[in-house]
Amino acid sequence: MGSNPILSVKIKTFSQFLKKGRKCVERKKKRKMELQTVGTTNSVVPQAEGNYFWREGEGAEVKPFTVNFGPQHPAAHGVLRLVLALHGEVVQRADPHIGLLHRGTEKLIEYKTYTQALPYVDRLDYVSMMAQEHAYSLAVEKLLGVEVPRRAQVIRVMFDEITRILNHLLAVTCHAIDVGALTPLLWGFEEREKCMEFYERVSGARMHAAYVRPGGVAQDLPLGLCDDIYAFIQQFGSRVDELEELLTENRIWKQRLVDIGVVTADQAKAWGFTGVLLRGSGVPWDLRRSQPYEVYDEIEFDIPVGKNGDCYDRYCIRVEEMRQSIRIIEQCLNMMPDGPVKADDHKITPPSRTEMKDSMEALIHHFKLYTEGYHVPAGETYAAVEAPKGEFGVMMVSDGSHRPYRCKFRAPGFHHLQGLNRMAQGHLLADVVTIIGTLDVVFGEIDR
Repeated sequence: MGSNPILSVKIKTFSQFLKKGRKCVERKKKRKMELQTVGTTNSVVPQAEGNYFWREGEGAEVKPFTVNFGPQHPAAHGVLRLVLALHGEVVQRADPHIGLLHRGTEKLIEYKTYTQALPYVDRLDYVSMMAQEHAYSLAVEKLLGVEVPRRAQVIRVMFDEITRILNHLLAVTCHAIDVGALTPLLWGFEEREKCMEFYERVSGARMHAAYVRPGGVAQDLPLGLCDDIYAFIQQFGSRVDELEELLTENRIWKQRLVDIGVVTADQAKAWGFTGVLLRGSGVPWDLRRSQPYEVYDEIEFDIPVGKNGDCYDRYCIRVEEMRQSIRIIEQCLNMMPDGPVKADDHKITPPSRTEMKDSMEALIHHFKLYTEGYHVPAGETYAAVEAPKGEFGVMMVSDGSHRPYRCKFRAPGFHHLQGLNRMAQGHLLADVVTIIGTLDVVFGEIDR
């Protein structure tokens, strides 16, 4: 009986496979022996541990591992690109690369009237909209010499604090989900939705409101809004308590935040930190108290200050600031006066629809305001507010025309981001996410 050709081929192939396998094992053994005995002019390479070898001696160089963090990263809070130099998992250097959201806002404003420029301000820090409108309006009003009606001042302050709650809820809950806690985000956004409804009821928009304008506010509060805001602040305090029950004394939360990203008071001042980051380092600086504007000098509230300047202190300050915002909003509701919400000068603020139907002069004022705009006396000024992220300032230069000659924004996030390299050094890669979360950066205002 003849042999099976297919079977003989299979046997031959299998024997070749075994022979190759034996040769491979022999080569590995030989290579391992060489690595254990090879020497250099200064030292001998130590015996291999597992599959890893560390070569020392003349000409040897240890380089840090470079990794890109972002810009497409869920914890980057926008389009942040970090170039990290790592030694193992320890950060040696963190270089922020910004500009990916640059839109030329300051230059665009030079080609718009003072009224047309207002919506650009909303789109800087798109989490703290009305606070930025407030700073812009204060700068224009200083140049115009306009006095804002008291009712409009109280409305502005009240919505500044609603904006602070909006911002801090987003900052704390998104920081929590970055660290690994999902529940605060779901609870916090339910409360943010209520605040955004207040935005919508006064302006028609949930985010880019364009409500605070030079001379006052766009329109009066709708009926029933004050009652609804009061009902909100009555229950919001217990929601903050529930948020703290989840996080403040949580063992894992404290392990991830305590002694991470420490900034001393001197460092905070040198880097130009303001807001929560400055107060977290123990400096009680708050423009609402130190340089009061509108009716803040008539309102009672406390300024929370940290001791250690770490991520945990900054978290605690944001939580306490939400409680202080509740106090301020309640006082605004109690002191809300009757009266107009716009300056009584139709060359600056538009007339009402009723006046336009009865008066040709009012109709002409309306037409001129929304085509040419009003002329601002020549000069320059700086106005700043205590925005949720820190001092948001507007440097305005007028040449006497209906357009700004120059408009420069002081964005707090721009100053805060420059400290990231120093704050991250010596910490683990996972701690970088924690530090970015407590910086509370938004790249609309950083890149502009």
